[in-house]
Amino acid sequence: MIPAAFDYVAPTSLEEALAALAEHGDDAKLIAGGQSLLPVLRMRLNTPEVLVDLGRVPGLAGITDAGDHLRIGAMTTYQQLLDDPAVAEHAGVLVKAVAEIADPQIRHRGTIGGALAHADPAGDVGAPVLALDATMVIAGPGGAERRVPATEFFVDLFETAVGEGEVLVAIEIPRHTGWGSAYEKFVRVAHQWSIVGVAVTARAESGTLVEARVALTNMGSTPVRAHEVERALVGVAATAENLREICARVGEGTQPPTDLNGDADYRRHLAGVLTRRAVLSAVGD
Repeated sequence: MIPAAFDYVAPTSLEEALAALAEHGDDAKLIAGGQSLLPVLRMRLNTPEVLVDLGRVPGLAGITDAGDHLRIGAMTTYQQLLDDPAVAEHAGVLVKAVAEIADPQIRHRGTIGGALAHADPAGDVGAPVLALDATMVIAGPGGAERRVPATEFFVDLFETAVGEGEVLVAIEIPRHTGWGSAYEKFVRVAHQWSIVGVAVTARAESGTLVEARVALTNMGSTPVRAHEVERALVGVAATAENLREICARVGEGTQPPTDLNGDADYRRHLAGVLTRRAVLSAVGD
């Protein structure tokens, strides 16, 4: 299908972008890499009157070592994440998840900020960002920034803490140097959205888990952090048998969708299997 008609604005500064959002209000839609938005426009699931393109706004892309954390610009592409050694060293689970996204063409165009703002619960960047205890940096009118923890960023299906007239400008990720990581994603065909995905970053000493972070993809209307399973993993020797019962509980309390790929119970079982695999892989990383 062909998208409905819209006006196009290409600001060259963040201030201009914010001004365009303020002027057009609900009639405006931001576009980053476009890999999520363009299909939606073509199917006319969203018909904005104005598109505000962030592609020419300086300072929104790139990865900066900020000492105790990495600052990743919202317009940083998936491929830039894959190519950056600092991300691989200090936020390994994000790299492993991004490597599973679609194909090279999309990874060269799609952006981490665009995906997070789109907030599709089947997308592959939300769970890793949760597992890494990231903070979202949001700019509002006048350019003032506010910071929102990832645990508070995802509000509901396709809904985030980014308010009207605001722009997600960066993601700040604490260094997880020396932590192992894994992203287990189950799909039926290549390049598919996750049926279920599990992001794990963990630290072990002599084979025993000291710290663990577990987050789930497509197990609810938002990415889900499995706090109870994380606590249960601490102090456990990382063997398949020891992890089986703990990881099997990861789907408790979740509300996964039911569709042609499987019902909710199937997804809960699958999440448990994938979590055990991911924890074992992370510890062996």
